[in-house]
Amino acid sequence: MQTKLTKLLHIEHPVIQGGMAWIADASLASAVSNAGGLGIISAMNANADWVRSEIRACKAMTDKPFGVNLMLMSPFVEEVAKVVAEEKVPVVTTGAGNPSRFVKMWKEAGITILPVVASTALAKIVERAGVDAVIAEGGESGGHVGDLTTMALVPQVVDAVKIPVVAAGGIADGRGMVAAFALGACGVQMGTRFLVAKECTVHPNYKQKVLAAKDISTMVTGRRLGHPVRSIKTTYTNAYAKLEADGNTPDEELEQFGVGSLRFAAKEGDTEKGCFLAGQIAGLVKCEQSAKEIVDDVMAGAEKLMEGVKWDV
Repeated sequence: MQTKLTKLLHIEHPVIQGGMAWIADASLASAVSNAGGLGIISAMNANADWVRSEIRACKAMTDKPFGVNLMLMSPFVEEVAKVVAEEKVPVVTTGAGNPSRFVKMWKEAGITILPVVASTALAKIVERAGVDAVIAEGGESGGHVGDLTTMALVPQVVDAVKIPVVAAGGIADGRGMVAAFALGACGVQMGTRFLVAKECTVHPNYKQKVLAAKDISTMVTGRRLGHPVRSIKTTYTNAYAKLEADGNTPDEELEQFGVGSLRFAAKEGDTEKGCFLAGQIAGLVKCEQSAKEIVDDVMAGAEKLMEGVKWDV
């Protein structure tokens, strides 16, 4: 299946793997790229040396295009932005902000740039800055979320910009991909389903949380501090929500309560102190598969639904 996204990124399938902090490393990224999608390494809050080592590890495991996701709030974002340019990473995705100040440097390095946006306003701003496409991510997704749903956000972003739009949030199978096409997107980004990929190095307890999830198993916390995140309901998230609702809890105490919680979940599998980020679609994820099996399953489902229908994607 060829779409504007596959042509832009020089990939076989219009599937991007989400840049999940503490999870999306060279192992997962290379597996997704080898499966014909676009694998992503998450730079998260890591320093330049760690990111460079993961980039080089990924290059050793695949000769296909892959990308790096930069969280623009990272204290190391300036040095990491330079590293991806120096290493000539094929693709960069960004989150949690406006990457316009890095666009010139990345374009000079031949990098294709796809910021994640949660509003038409940001989509227009980054288009003017010269990015190649945008990823419109609805609040159904895991991790940091905006207010708009994917169903509402994607078509409005499609109408607001002339560059290609990728849909993200609440997509885990061929039905979701076809729905994204119907909304005007030319590809999808998936995170939650790749959490249970065999090549994903996240702690086994994390995978079990996703596999055991139901449709109502996630919740959003952190709105009071201005950075809401969606995660699976656990002892930790319930405790956080209680503190957040308590007007007597200082913001500083609430902020401190969240420190390290994702690492506890992803690397240690701590079910008491860990925050297990996942999207609302987690209830649809039923088994562990290889990255290739996941991509092939999504594509087969989409192609079956699209038989006999002509799509301008």
